[in-house]
Amino acid sequence: MRRLLVLEGRGELTPVHTRMVAGTLGVSERTVRRWLTAAREEDRFGPVGRERFAVTPEVLQQLAFHRGNAAALHRDLVAAEAAGGVVAPSLATLYRAVARDLSPGQWAGLRGGERARRAHDVFLQRPAGHRNEVWEADHVQVKVDVDIDGRPGRPWVTWFIDCATRVVCGFAVTAQVPSRESVLVALRDAISREGEHGPFGGLPGAVRVDRGKDFLSRAVADALGAFAVPVVGLPAYSPHLKGTVEALNKAAKQMFFASLPGYTSAPRLKGGRNPAGEQRLLPLEAFIALLGQWVAWWNTEHRPRSLAGRTPAAAWEEDLTPVEDAEPGALHMFTLEDDGRVRVLAGKGVRWRNRHYVASWMTGQAGRKVRLRYMPHHEHEIEVYDAATGRHLGSAYLSDRASAEQIREMKRARAREADRLRRLLAAAEKDRATRFAAATRGTPAEVLGTVTELEAGVAVRALAASDLAEAALPGYLPLPDKMPASWTEPKPGKAAVPSIEDESTPASR
Repeated sequence: MRRLLVLEGRGELTPVHTRMVAGTLGVSERTVRRWLTAAREEDRFGPVGRERFAVTPEVLQQLAFHRGNAAALHRDLVAAEAAGGVVAPSLATLYRAVARDLSPGQWAGLRGGERARRAHDVFLQRPAGHRNEVWEADHVQVKVDVDIDGRPGRPWVTWFIDCATRVVCGFAVTAQVPSRESVLVALRDAISREGEHGPFGGLPGAVRVDRGKDFLSRAVADALGAFAVPVVGLPAYSPHLKGTVEALNKAAKQMFFASLPGYTSAPRLKGGRNPAGEQRLLPLEAFIALLGQWVAWWNTEHRPRSLAGRTPAAAWEEDLTPVEDAEPGALHMFTLEDDGRVRVLAGKGVRWRNRHYVASWMTGQAGRKVRLRYMPHHEHEIEVYDAATGRHLGSAYLSDRASAEQIREMKRARAREADRLRRLLAAAEKDRATRFAAATRGTPAEVLGTVTELEAGVAVRALAASDLAEAALPGYLPLPDKMPASWTEPKPGKAAVPSIEDESTPASR
């Protein structure tokens, strides 16, 4: 209409312009002329306004008080009208006003909180990147009852996933609430590519985790910091910032956990009864084996929508980014928690936390300075490293909880050390002892093992063939053919060096 007013003001408006606008807007020419008259006389470029009910701040506060219940708000407005207040709108009018003045996210937030409001948000998508550029890690509690030491329980899974290729690099299962122990075990499984751990893994560029204290513990920070891998701690209650691992959690619940016996979120009958009746629960070790099979299926057969029809394994192989592997010894060492002290091996082994740890390899090592590393909550076994070189010496076990096999191995090790020492000492005494031949007459003792004339001749010829100059002292200087004039020559027939008697008798000087 503003354009038509401008053309009318310049005297350029024609029926062709009116017909063109009417055809474009799908109305008649008479309607366009009526709109033009309203714009010229009333300065109005829209429909005639009418009074309608609006959600004011006071009404919004009442709606929040009723937790987003518009029907309860309508009852309050009707009661206020009966008490002499303003006229209350109808329930349908109130619903239209709330839907018009509030966004779906705001209304959902009043009814369900922040999680419900976030479901209506729009999020950005990170660039795909390359393999091992960024990993994401998380814990998820399995909604499946399994047999844990004769009792039903719900284990936890800790896993690391590559954001670019959606490959699950490693995981760990714990029967209780996960701690830094499960993080370190899963991290070692994810980084290592040897044997059954491969072919996926290596050192990532960074790891994104939530604000859980187990992920941000000193042990995890030291393990990743030793390989210069930063840990990115995301804000609390922000699952959308690590959407890759959250999508993995959701997929595992829907595609794997729901198919297992003992699934706790299965549909129930009247009274909460299980339609399948009493089920035999999976042992924990069987659940771990099935989870490993599902992870292998996810990596090699599943085709996520984000990979455009490829499997995670295919996406990993097509990515030509070099994979950096960690040294196995360093990976084993830094994925254990450091004791932080230098200790000395004693006769009872190494003392840690008021208990002694021993092993067969400690035989003969008493007095050696060592450092200890251990897996959290696994106090029955520790790893011992040389304090000076950092070389891994071996594992050690609680001395009062050693198994029968460990005790036998320790006894065998002590016996081997005693036999080796006995053989060395016996051989030395054999070399040291001088043996004489037995005699029946009073002849001089004959030493056995003497050198024969032939052996002596061979040795003399070998010595004569050697260069005697090589045996000369380093400071030896040969005399010149002609001595300098400044040197004093000894007189013939007189000793050049005074005798001992001359040195001891002062009167002779």
